[in-house]
Amino acid sequence: MYLKEGCSLLLKVHKPSIPFVLNTTPILNPTRNNEANLNPHLVKECDVLRRLRHESDITLALEYFKSIANSKSFKHTPLTYQVMIEKLGRRAEMDGVQYLLQQMKLDGISCSEDLFISVINSYRQSGAAEQALKTFYRVQDFGCSPTVKIYNHIFDALLNEDRFHMINPIYSNMKKDGLEPNVYTYNILLKALCKNNRVDGAHKLLVEMSNKGCSPDAVSYTTIISCMCNLGKVKEARDITNRFPPIVPVYNALINGVCRESNIEEAFELLNEMMNKGIGPNVITYTTIINALSDAGNIHSSLPILALMFKKGCGPNIHTFTSLIKGFFLKGKSYEALDMWERMMEEGIYPNVVSYNSLIRGLCSVGNVGKAVAVFNQMERSGFSPNVTTYSTLIDGFAKAGNLVGATETWNDMITHGCHPNVVAYTCMVDVLCRNLMFDQAHCLIQNMVMENCPPNTITFNTFVKSLCGSGRVDWAIKLLDLMEENGCLPNIMTYNEILDGLVKENNFTLAFGVVKEIEERGLKLNLVTYNTMIHGFCCAGMLEEALKVVGKMLVGGLKPDAFTFNIIINAYCKNGKVEFAIKLLDAMSAAGWCPDIVSYTSLISGVCEFAGLEEANDYLHRMLKEGIVPNVAIWNVLVRFLFSKVGFSEALIFLDNILDG
Repeated sequence: MYLKEGCSLLLKVHKPSIPFVLNTTPILNPTRNNEANLNPHLVKECDVLRRLRHESDITLALEYFKSIANSKSFKHTPLTYQVMIEKLGRRAEMDGVQYLLQQMKLDGISCSEDLFISVINSYRQSGAAEQALKTFYRVQDFGCSPTVKIYNHIFDALLNEDRFHMINPIYSNMKKDGLEPNVYTYNILLKALCKNNRVDGAHKLLVEMSNKGCSPDAVSYTTIISCMCNLGKVKEARDITNRFPPIVPVYNALINGVCRESNIEEAFELLNEMMNKGIGPNVITYTTIINALSDAGNIHSSLPILALMFKKGCGPNIHTFTSLIKGFFLKGKSYEALDMWERMMEEGIYPNVVSYNSLIRGLCSVGNVGKAVAVFNQMERSGFSPNVTTYSTLIDGFAKAGNLVGATETWNDMITHGCHPNVVAYTCMVDVLCRNLMFDQAHCLIQNMVMENCPPNTITFNTFVKSLCGSGRVDWAIKLLDLMEENGCLPNIMTYNEILDGLVKENNFTLAFGVVKEIEERGLKLNLVTYNTMIHGFCCAGMLEEALKVVGKMLVGGLKPDAFTFNIIINAYCKNGKVEFAIKLLDAMSAAGWCPDIVSYTSLISGVCEFAGLEEANDYLHRMLKEGIVPNVAIWNVLVRFLFSKVGFSEALIFLDNILDG
């Protein structure tokens, strides 16, 4: 869809399948096929194989394959069939593969184990595991007996598509056939169980392996340890590692597990444990820790790890540098990030699409979209094709910069280059349109998502809802709730919070209470944002008692107020002339461990000046200064306005001089 042309749909082009029938007279290129017609007695298997292997055009290769058979100058052999079948399989021309298998059967040629495995792998690569299974059930029709190796490949094809329920019955058949699983079989089964979060089943399988005399290897243990760490069972995983000699991949899985839990200290303990046991960490070990430190905003602690890598003779890879670059950008240090990029190049490590995307994302995050576009252009000049992530990142960068033209041109460039947008790209473009108040176009784009078989998700709708509510179009936002459900997207608490915020800003508390009721009926938990939105709305409307009731409900629900909650109430008390209550709340806030901030003191001093007097305002001003909070313009404006109106020009200047000197 080109945004400049409205809501037109993407054109979908279906690539026709190539013909594969052998028993028809082909239209041949006489110059390409004269060796079959002019010298039939000279055609040898090695010549046919050479021609098939070197022909890059699949259609011409198949024409030659057919013509050589139809000319009766050569009878195809198991090897020529295998080369042609594998060639078709690589192009996912599975109808042709099936036809040639049938032709082999008619010619009385048995299918070898290697060829049958090649067929299964072709189905796997084309995402057709079920068809691979149907072909597997006919293995004996093609003169081939099922072997452990063939079973392993069919297991792997099913695992690749998460078809766990199909694996166990086939495994049972394998054992009935009298075939003993080997370590590869067990490792595939372990992976299947772990991907299905069946850690208990994986444990039982390890026992079975040992009972069958098939010792688990590094892959076996790494698979189960990785699974346990991914499920947050790091402690149990560490206990299991004590049962076998520790190896680098297992330590890497453990370190990755503790890093996912942001337990960097334990990651360092594991790193030291490795080195104390004489197990050399590899680039994955170091990079995992560097990435965790970078994600935690602790980029400076990751630099000594990089130095340690060099000291140990372990060169960083593209992932190491990408993590460091990301870490610098997270801290807003774009110059250091670009320096690290240059250092990566100096080390002879050249960027890939992922690293380019990371650099573009980082530049966009610090608002340097111009430089991000320059990197995008450099990426294309270097021969890398931008993917949907690249385009989405740029569109998002333009959105945040308020550049509709840049975002639209990037979108259209993406479509022109045949890169189909995913839900992230669509959501970024919806955000751009909403930021420019182009709500009709945003709505049209969401409708196109459905027609393009890329259904919008809750984030897409929340982006639209937030912009509508922020622009006073709460009525439209409420209507979107039905559209969300039609598309299988249930509104979450963020959706309702945006609508609630829009309603309370309009003082439409009747509908706001209805939204709160709907939240509770849906079983969603009201969060701090929900309560603060209601409290703020009531306070702005001068309904302090209602606001305090919401605070009470929040406390009963087990949620503690935050600084924002306290500041809303303090400001409301002061505006209503109840300064003594505001002071008590400030003191209670301090006693509970909440530190009053500049917002708290601004409201309080404003209220004290209005309803108490200069002396009390002076006390709180000094208290604020003692706590290291520097007065802002709002506080000085309050004081100056009060002093000039109450004590006169000269006395006001003297008072301000004393404060500044003190």
